[in-house]
Parts: sequence; structure tokens; C-alpha cells
Amino acid sequence: MQKQTEKQKMLAGLAYEAWDEVLIAARNQAKLMCHQFNQLSPLDNDKRQAMLKTLLNITGHCHIEANFFCDYGTNITIGDNFYANHNLVILDVCEVKIGSNVMFGPNVMLSTATHPIDPIARRNTEFGKPITIGNDVWLGGNVSVLPGITIHDNTVIGAGSVVTKDIAGNGVYAGNPCCFIKPIA
Repeated sequence: MQKQTEKQKMLAGLAYEAWDEVLIAARNQAKLMCHQFNQLSPLDNDKRQAMLKTLLNITGHCHIEANFFCDYGTNITIGDNFYANHNLVILDVCEVKIGSNVMFGPNVMLSTATHPIDPIARRNTEFGKPITIGNDVWLGGNVSVLPGITIHDNTVIGAGSVVTKDIAGNGVYAGNPCCFIKPIA
């Protein structure tokens, strides 16, 4: 059996060496594209959209305000009719799937990346867990979604929430940790 590359380990959610040359090159390319995107005029929508479609896997209309940051971009899939306000950060060491009709407030952070609790292991490796966000979801400003989380359809996450567990959907959720508040009527 052939030894897995660091990228294959990363995408599988296994411990991997983040300073692998292939991964560094891919991150640098994504960070360069994010920098270029963030420098574009907000009136130059055609260039902005073309750059996003090169960086991300977009299946429909997508509008992301500057500033936007991600680790790789290629691990992010976005459905139709997506809007993200300023300062979106997606740490996509594993797959991030975002459904259709999704809105993010300012300063939203999705992090698939995490680190070992053991300090010796943490010196050399990290790992990740995928994030999935369903359809018709609205994340308020300053929401943080932690590794391995699924947020199901028809969900509102209140501003400032930290999502530490899967969200069942069809409701309003908020808090730190994020919990059910009320159903969507």
C-alpha cells in the first residue's frame, strides 16, 4: 500500500504535517488570491466573481465582501445564492460545504482546522474535521463554527454564537455554546 501524502491525510481528517512543501505552496497560492481579491474595487464585480470562481467551488450566484481569507479555497463548495458580509474567514483544511440561500453576517469564522491536545504532538501536527452548512441558513455577525459541525437546513444562528455541536435545524439558535432558542414558525 502506498504511503499517503500529507494532503491526503489532511483531507481525510488525519494528523498531518502542515509545513509540507506541497501544502505550503497551495496555502500561499490561496492567500495570494485572497489578497488580490481584497484589493479589488468593490465596483469591479466581474473581476471579483471571476476570482472567487477560480479559488472556490461555486455552483451558483455567490457574493463575498472584502475582506475574505481562506487556507486553500479548493476545499470549499458553495451553493447558489450565497452572501457573506465583510471579514469572512474559512480555515478549510478539510471540506467545507455551504448550501444554497445562505447568508453570513460580518466576521464569521468557519474552522475545520484543529490541533492535538497533547503538547508534544501539537508541535508537529494538526488535523481537521469537515463542516457542513445546509440550505436557508443565516449566521449572524461574529459567529464561530468549530471543526466537525453540521448546521442543518432552515437555521438562524444569533450574532456572537460559538457553534460547538451539530445544529438540528428549523430553528433559531444562539449563545456560547450555541443552543436552541425557538422554532422557526
